[in-house]
Amino acid sequence: MVRVAEEWFAVCGGCELSLLDIGEPLLDILPNLEIVHMPVLMDHKLFGQKGDGTKPEIPEADLGLITGGIRNEENKELALEMRKKCKIIVALGTCACFGGIPALANLSTTESMLDQIFNKEKGTDPSSPPSDKSLPKLLDRVYAVDEVIKVDIHLPGCPPTPAHIVELLNAVLAGKTFALPERSVCDTCPTIREKQSTGGSIKRPLQNAQFTPGRYDNMRCLNEQGLFCLGPVTKAGCNRILGADPSEEIPRCIKAYMPCRGCFGPVRQSSNPTADIMGSLSYIGRDPKEIVDRVATINRFIGSGRLRPQDK
Repeated sequence: MVRVAEEWFAVCGGCELSLLDIGEPLLDILPNLEIVHMPVLMDHKLFGQKGDGTKPEIPEADLGLITGGIRNEENKELALEMRKKCKIIVALGTCACFGGIPALANLSTTESMLDQIFNKEKGTDPSSPPSDKSLPKLLDRVYAVDEVIKVDIHLPGCPPTPAHIVELLNAVLAGKTFALPERSVCDTCPTIREKQSTGGSIKRPLQNAQFTPGRYDNMRCLNEQGLFCLGPVTKAGCNRILGADPSEEIPRCIKAYMPCRGCFGPVRQSSNPTADIMGSLSYIGRDPKEIVDRVATINRFIGSGRLRPQDK
């Protein structure tokens, strides 16, 4: 029996829905799990059943799942408590692994963000900055989980696929390690690559690609077409489907004839995806300076939790 604890921080809840989306295979796994803490699923009093505790307490667990980036002091305190009480910590989802969409706030300071939202002279809402002392104080920026505590397993995805979650849980139950292969989206992409651009400027990702409906084997690489695609520097795995042959799975965005948006993060933790994508574009004759809103675009998922205002 594996004891499981789960916490969610700056997140939308999509990672928790991926747990539900496992479907029937979850019925085979649940008898081997004992969920001791999961706010999205069960009511657990962090400060004791009577609320008379002096600090948050989470039961001891074998496996700790954390979704979302760390945005405020309460998130940070609970992350430290999870690390203290759980033998294995998993950063589940892109927000926990890298900051994700919430970390776009890192493109500005916390002070300027609050001023923009709550300043009466700048908006139509007659509200003022929150002054309730019971509200947790915001940190200076959004932090990826591994910037605050040691993380044993990174499972990215926006959201992570149910198939990978099943593989993770089965590995833990069997006492084995788990890690996604260090392959890029390009390694699993069926489009044709000729290693040179078709000319023209770099287009916004929402512009149409040239393709034949229902086919992918005759579609030209989207970067070569001029559509900014993060496939070269993004970890493969978004196409993993329960029960399907991995060799036949097409990356999600590519399947919709759209460029990869980087939701699985960098191919490896130690890589520098911003520099790598610049090199990849230059290799096929593209000028990275043509990327529209390149700071926000490139850092939307990959490494966004580590982007500070002074790094813009």
